Amino acid sequence: MQLPAFARPGRFYRGNLHTHSTLSDGALEPAEVCRRYKAEGYDFIALTDHFIGRYGYPVADTRPFRDETFTTLLGAELHSGAMANGELWHILAVGLPDDFAPPAAPTFQPVDAQETGPELAERARAAGAFVAIAHPHWSGLTAEDARSIEAAHAVEVYNHGCATGADRGEGFHTLDLLLSEGRPLTLVATDDAHFTEPDHFGGWVMVKAEANAPDALLAALKAGEFYASQGPEFRNVAVEDDRVVVETSAVSSVILQGHGSAAKAVHGASLTRAEIPLARFSDSPWIRLSVIDRAGRRAWTNPFAPR
Repeated sequence: MQLPAFARPGRFYRGNLHTHSTLSDGALEPAEVCRRYKAEGYDFIALTDHFIGRYGYPVADTRPFRDETFTTLLGAELHSGAMANGELWHILAVGLPDDFAPPAAPTFQPVDAQETGPELAERARAAGAFVAIAHPHWSGLTAEDARSIEAAHAVEVYNHGCATGADRGEGFHTLDLLLSEGRPLTLVATDDAHFTEPDHFGGWVMVKAEANAPDALLAALKAGEFYASQGPEFRNVAVEDDRVVVETSAVSSVILQGHGSAAKAVHGASLTRAEIPLARFSDSPWIRLSVIDRAGRRAWTNPFAPR
């Protein structure tokens, strides 16, 4: 059985789902952000400026920067209410309507009687957005915090800006805990680019769709028909009887992970195909794949059922 992202018709489109501009705390105008991503070979981006009163609650209108080879998804990084550590929630929302009603979030500091993070995430999902829990490690998210965002489609498992600027770029622990509690979640890698440091072109998603069009890309994101990467490519992934068969660009390691400590790795030189037995995962309700190339760059599939 092929994973849906590889079985569906269409092709993979490369995109960044988390980016900032001068509409909030980024260094570049929206037009220049879009120009740079297009020049670097991206097919689409979501410009997700901070949705707080200090910046006028922006949902950046990037529609003028679309053309026949490059498109954009409207979105924002949403904020309202305090996490367990007392800091303001950060919630990624891609595919927002441009008239999404703002919360009472004047600055990056929580205030009394605000909409909670979970409430805001639920409202964004109801408005049609693809919702992700942003940078769990950087935010200092607790397990209970993460559990509370029931509207999330995904967890941001790699954030390039948080990795380069704080060495707190990962969210795999949060994702795996929620998966083992039965949550149907996917994973995304992003830049969170502000262009104030080397925080760009380091993490992205590869989305399978029949057209590089906002509606098609958003539907594929919600359906989980994508993988995340820092460079390596997945060419095919299938569950065949008692094993997982993986085809990739050249990598050095292919690792299958599951519930608890379950993991099995295959290592080699310039691997483009690997078979991993499923015996170690008999008690795991979910599994996911990581690959690592010889430069240390990684790519990750979304979680899937072992049988």
